[in-house]
Amino acid sequence: MTASTALPDSRTAWITATAALAILTLCYGAPLISVVAMKPIAAELGTSRSGPAGAGSIVYVGAAFGGIVAGWLAGKLGVRRVVMFGGAMVAAGLVLSASGGMLELYAGHGVLMGLFGTACMFSPLITYVSRWFERRRGAAVALISSGQTVAGAIWPPLLQFGVDAVGWRWTMVAFAILVAVAVAALTVVFLHPPPEESAAAVGAADRPQTSGDVLGMSRNTLMLLLMAAVFCCCVPMAVPMHHVPAFCSDLGMSPQYGAAMLSVLLGSAFLARQFWGWAADRIGGLWTLLWASLVQATALTGFLLTKDQAALFAISAAFGVGLSGLLPAYVIAVREYYPVEEANWRIPTVLFAGLLGMATGGWGAGFFYDAFGDYLSAFAVGMAFNLVNIAVLLFLVGRKQRPTAQFATV
Repeated sequence: MTASTALPDSRTAWITATAALAILTLCYGAPLISVVAMKPIAAELGTSRSGPAGAGSIVYVGAAFGGIVAGWLAGKLGVRRVVMFGGAMVAAGLVLSASGGMLELYAGHGVLMGLFGTACMFSPLITYVSRWFERRRGAAVALISSGQTVAGAIWPPLLQFGVDAVGWRWTMVAFAILVAVAVAALTVVFLHPPPEESAAAVGAADRPQTSGDVLGMSRNTLMLLLMAAVFCCCVPMAVPMHHVPAFCSDLGMSPQYGAAMLSVLLGSAFLARQFWGWAADRIGGLWTLLWASLVQATALTGFLLTKDQAALFAISAAFGVGLSGLLPAYVIAVREYYPVEEANWRIPTVLFAGLLGMATGGWGAGFFYDAFGDYLSAFAVGMAFNLVNIAVLLFLVGRKQRPTAQFATV
């Protein structure tokens, strides 16, 4: 793959980022079918609620393990081949999930949709798009990392309509056809080789170095702390994202209200993510992470304190604002402290821990519901993980040697 003649931060760069967002929006819509249809799937397959909840969670487990290899392959083979393969696997996973019982549901979600599907999407695309930008990298990364939240804002009401009209199995098949066709078309038309990093735009003295300590610790120690932080923020993040429709149903609300509340949560996340991208370009990744985590923890407290319908809509919106600043800011933090040559493996390795956190939180909330009969314990455990995340981030922020991030010049 040869370097593109287009310039960084150009109109072509933003078109490319928008196409990547569309691909992620399609692929992250696929696991939402098992979220929206959690209760009918459990009833039809004769399993507890943690059964279909686990199916959605193992997508993240598969993507976590596959993402590191997919990121490396994207650097070797080019992002086009990896993304097209991933789109085909997401579609195949939906068809397999719709074809039988729990075994097919788990194999379709975990192996095809996760390990071979979405693994080829998020980390490769976010690294790819980051190479199209220099001055506005934070805003661009925030945009494309909104794929999951845009999917959550757009798809739940439509998927709920499909489940009500034709059932969850045919809804999965129909969505599989959409993913297979649309991802292939978007990839061929819009995903071209990125420009080479401009040596003039980035002075050698300002580049992150390939050796030596970072923030007064070894380079791998910093990465391990970032992995611990992202795991602990993604556990509580996944609880409302995976269980808000079922939580609302338990409170006596209709399925449409639950789907609408999930859309509000993820729709507000998409809108707020653009603010966090702007903030990351100015204050850096670590400070952005700390402030976003504080907002998420504050909103999570609301789920513990109220069952009022109107209040829960407001709390869901606030929770979306908080979570939206987290995952992209980890990418920004990696690019602040590590050179672009290491991005293809360090970014997916850090995000590996986040995907495991999402899987743990989504499955764990279903486990606690089955054990205690409500979601109170799940939200409380999520809060404990969020507090650990804040503690790690406070430690890292305290070790920053400069008040402003180097990212704007990276």
